[in-house]
Amino acid sequence: MDKRAFLRAGLGVGLGLGLSRMASAQVTDQERKDRDAARIARETRPAASVPHRRVRTTDMFLSPEGYPNAIDAQPEGLWVAEQLTAEGVGVSNDAYLVDWNGKVLRKVRTESQNTSGMAFGGGHLWMGANAAPNGIFETDLNGRTVSHRQIPLGPADNGGGCHGVSYAGGKLYITALRMRGILKVDAKNWTPELFIPCQAPRLHGLAVNGDAIWIVTGDSNTDPNFKPGLAKYELATGRLLETAEFVPGSADPHGLTFKDGVMYGCDAGIHPGWPDRASKSSGKIFRVEFI
Repeated sequence: MDKRAFLRAGLGVGLGLGLSRMASAQVTDQERKDRDAARIARETRPAASVPHRRVRTTDMFLSPEGYPNAIDAQPEGLWVAEQLTAEGVGVSNDAYLVDWNGKVLRKVRTESQNTSGMAFGGGHLWMGANAAPNGIFETDLNGRTVSHRQIPLGPADNGGGCHGVSYAGGKLYITALRMRGILKVDAKNWTPELFIPCQAPRLHGLAVNGDAIWIVTGDSNTDPNFKPGLAKYELATGRLLETAEFVPGSADPHGLTFKDGVMYGCDAGIHPGWPDRASKSSGKIFRVEFI
């Protein structure tokens, strides 16, 4: 083979290898595009439908002062937090332990303001203040303020308002209005551990039940598309598990709790934008039933 033939042969082999590599690269690029498209499809695919139910309420009894904005069921009875607003609506910001007929067993004075959340745990009451100085008032059963701390992850002197508190396993779950969701906090060292964002125009009372947490959502006074309802989240991950809506004629839900698997709530008798006592169940403790 002369030099010219040899160069032509080498050029052909090189060209062939180059084309082969280009084809291989093109296949690889296409495969990559296919994989990317599949990944994007998986990530943007709508989530599976979340179960949605309806609930109704049955009035049980009137709270001691008639302005209950938070409740928490315990073996010995039901703790009820009364609400006194900055506008002077309500009687006090005290907590009452009542039996299941509404008979007062104990009264505890607290320093909370515009109380809109409460839990009992670790032998103390945890009162959620929804007005200055805000924060959570840890109160013993003699009415002594053990601690007053702001909702974490905000300004040191103002963590924002609160609409719900629940206690489980040494942890507090707080409806943090500034953050628009549920904040899990270690009750002893006040370290935030988990945040669950909640997409609703109104967030209120919440209650841990087993491995889930429920929160009151919605506001029928501002938009008919956002009726008062409930949302259930997985406690460990914050994944939305279920939603529910209150049927017309139900109480105006504020506080929330569970006892032996049954849900209970309270109607504060106060609702921004509504005339006082607008709800038929104003001041009442009620039972929630799924239908």
